[in-house]
Amino acid sequence: MARINTELRRKPCCAVLDTGEQRYLIDAGLMDLSDRYPAGSLAGIFLTHFHVEHVQGLFHLRWGKGRQMSVYCPNDSKGCADLYKHPGILQFYKLHKLKPITLGKLTITPLPLIHSKPTLGYLFEYEQQRIAYLTDTAGLPDKTRHWLQQHKPHIIVLDCSHPPRDNPPRNHNDLNLALGIHNTLQPYQTVLTHISDEMDTWAMDNPDALPPEVKLARDGMAISV
Repeated sequence: MARINTELRRKPCCAVLDTGEQRYLIDAGLMDLSDRYPAGSLAGIFLTHFHVEHVQGLFHLRWGKGRQMSVYCPNDSKGCADLYKHPGILQFYKLHKLKPITLGKLTITPLPLIHSKPTLGYLFEYEQQRIAYLTDTAGLPDKTRHWLQQHKPHIIVLDCSHPPRDNPPRNHNDLNLALGIHNTLQPYQTVLTHISDEMDTWAMDNPDALPPEVKLARDGMAISV
């Protein structure tokens, strides 16, 4: 479908968190990060995990000029290829599950997820506004669900790679799992991401299947909290 309609094509995993004071990346899948973000324009990068499509932009970005770039990531001893061995300007900081860190007015809590590599979601809190970024995952660990129930994110950006399936998938949510998480946490809005072509096609064939508080992400989408 995306080969026919180019508007449906999805670029690799990458999001921007802009507080108005600082700008952070969430994942680094885009290959042209050094062109998009001149030296000094990013305060840091949060990696969910070290699968290639989430970190491949770092292989070019690491050879940039200027000050070191902070990269916050899960405690994965293997990382990806030689990023640890030859980090260039990248400075990796391994985060601890459910141990918040504070950067200026921004508080970030790393949340364990269920995936084939060590993977973190993140709860970002800024001036009492909260957004949770939860990809890649198949369901939520109990500790993560309990934390989010206590801290009540206003918006959730949530993995939903697959349309509804009879059997629960591995590594990524289908729509059944994603809607179950939405119903449990009850944010004001859930934005489904990590969408496959199969999921896009199913959604177009079932335009009334999602509740009004749930929508599919699109490349270039902006979300205000």
